[in-house]
Amino acid sequence: MDMIDQTVPNILKTLACLLGSEIKQRKLEIPFQFGKGYCSGFIFNQYIRMLISNYELYEDLIIENPDVNIAKKMIFFKFQNIFPKTEISPGGNPAELPSVMVATSRLNTDRFIPIHSNRNTINIEVDADYLKGLFQISDQSPILKSLLENTEPFLFEHMINPSLQNVVNEIVSEEVDENFKLFFLRIKAEELICRLLIELEKRDEKRLYALNIHDIEMMYTIKAKILEQLEIPPVIKDLAAEAGMSATKLKRLFRQIFGNSIFNYYQEFRMKEAALLLKEKKYSVSEVGYKLGFSNLSHFSKVFKEHIGMNPKQYSMG
Repeated sequence: MDMIDQTVPNILKTLACLLGSEIKQRKLEIPFQFGKGYCSGFIFNQYIRMLISNYELYEDLIIENPDVNIAKKMIFFKFQNIFPKTEISPGGNPAELPSVMVATSRLNTDRFIPIHSNRNTINIEVDADYLKGLFQISDQSPILKSLLENTEPFLFEHMINPSLQNVVNEIVSEEVDENFKLFFLRIKAEELICRLLIELEKRDEKRLYALNIHDIEMMYTIKAKILEQLEIPPVIKDLAAEAGMSATKLKRLFRQIFGNSIFNYYQEFRMKEAALLLKEKKYSVSEVGYKLGFSNLSHFSKVFKEHIGMNPKQYSMG
């Protein structure tokens, strides 16, 4: 077994075997009869590994996860929608803006995992005890503490800001000599995690509630519902009825996972959609405002400026 082979995750080897293809320099090119794109994998050491997936398959696959280890306390970071749209498929859906999901291993013990037909992610797995050793334990936020202890099922989602996106771009695009590649990518993976944890620690959570798969699926159903019709403001009691839980629990779990209240989250995506529409230059400022459910255009301008940093007129001229 050569040195490179030892640094390739088993999940990538399993996928290569399934597609009847070879891994070269830790990279699997998807054979044309199955789709297009690539998948790269890296085992940096016994504590941290990374999988970069940027591909389209003609159909979903289900494969056994050869790396599952229930005894190990791992933290999972899934960076999604992080590649430029031109590489995979065009589109400007604000629901597909770059984001990252962070989960404790209590939510990731599935033996079989789906290989979805369209993948635009970087997955990083880190041993919780290894990460814990890099921090001062005394004065951590509840979110940081819950992740590092990794004794309960938790999940958080965070929108990717420019500083995080810059590190992602370096991971994906930087040309590095093979002698330095593993070293370089491990440092970048750790930088990505560090910057993300700095952002998560800013969240104002005094107490966290352990989650179950049903709660998580329901929060993502509610999130999709909110983003489906951005011209219609969410009604909490209707969403709570759909989720089959009290309004208090709905609001609490939504804020815990997404780091924002339901209405503020909705408003943020509404303004991102407005920004996308204005960038297309197909609609006037008033048309965009009306399209997104604003009857008062001065109110639209005020909300837009709060979220985007300039008024819609300035933005559309930029």
